[in-house]
Amino acid sequence: MNKLIATLIAGTFALGSVAAMAQGDKTPPQPVDTAKLKAEREQAKADYAAMTPEQKAAYKKGMAAARRRLLTEQQLKAMDNPSITPAETKAVKDAKAQPKALPDKSAKQKALEEQIKKAGQ
Repeated sequence: MNKLIATLIAGTFALGSVAAMAQGDKTPPQPVDTAKLKAEREQAKADYAAMTPEQKAAYKKGMAAARRRLLTEQQLKAMDNPSITPAETKAVKDAKAQPKALPDKSAKQKALEEQIKKAGQ
């Protein structure tokens, strides 16, 4: 009986400490200064409108390169930790290549006859 009570007390203490730690990590989000963000956006629009066509083309080219670089980094991270191994991929392809099971004997017989005709030609 004493062991049971000691176990219950220890379990309660463990669950209570986990719950307290989970609640202690929450911090309120930082307030967003929307006026500042809007001002920055308007400034960026004005700067872009003031660019020459050559500068706009260079800007677009740079942004496209940045997007490609980001995508490549994401692909490399995904390849470092693949969710499906190449062996599993091959097994799935092999399974899809196999013909589907036929429901009854007559369908199986008909399919077999068709295969024989194709092989004889």
